[in-house]
Amino acid sequence: MTEEMELPERESMEFDVVIVGAGPAGLSAAIRLKQVNPDLSVVVLEKGAEVGAHILSGAVVDPIGIDRVLPGWREEEGHPFKTEVKDDQFLFLGPAGSIRLPNFLMPPLMNNHGNYIVSLGLVCRWLAEKAEALGVEIYPGFAATEVLYNDEGAVIGVATGDMGIEKNGEPGPAFTRGMELHGKYVLIGEGVRGSLAKQLIKKFDLSRNSDVQKFGIGIKELWQVKPENHRQGLVQHSFGWPLGMKTGGGSFLYHLEDNLV
Repeated sequence: MTEEMELPERESMEFDVVIVGAGPAGLSAAIRLKQVNPDLSVVVLEKGAEVGAHILSGAVVDPIGIDRVLPGWREEEGHPFKTEVKDDQFLFLGPAGSIRLPNFLMPPLMNNHGNYIVSLGLVCRWLAEKAEALGVEIYPGFAATEVLYNDEGAVIGVATGDMGIEKNGEPGPAFTRGMELHGKYVLIGEGVRGSLAKQLIKKFDLSRNSDVQKFGIGIKELWQVKPENHRQGLVQHSFGWPLGMKTGGGSFLYHLEDNLV
């Protein structure tokens, strides 16, 4: 966009708390805030077209957090925690087959009994319903693209991106200026390597006393398998071939309900 073009001022809205990201962290924070003080005005921004659209969905979840935030959830209908883990398996793969490792050799982190196999997309939609029932405002389809600061350099809110920009960077016929959302507190819960989080980490040197971040590449697919190949509640991890002994990595299979893996 050319520097000469003067854009109109953004409209702004005031809240007690502005939360960026309608994932489990952002939605749980919103719910807890309204539980502590129902009079707080809380808004959650979500870049996805709907809540849950931008989250890697399959997961094994320890319910301890849900127990603390929504302690009566087990007695409710419609919650997304349908499949309790029934069996953990750990396989070492080789070119010709696999060897199952004894569970007692695995670290406690790999013990999933008492946990649930879930779709995090469904969990987030369920949490969003709980949050909205408490009076939280949730705006899907609005990506926060800029952190706002006051004259002293403190964070005072975020701004959503302008819409209707042409390929050449100029405003088009459908141009709409982004919105500013100001908050007494701003929570950044936009997930791994979030764009605003990276800006804040750099500006405030938040990684100064932290280890270097480690990243991996992950691919997830949802399969519907034959009933004879499905074992609801099975969690299976593997490592080894074809990666070799010097490359970290492996696979996971989580057997959900309805013959889904």
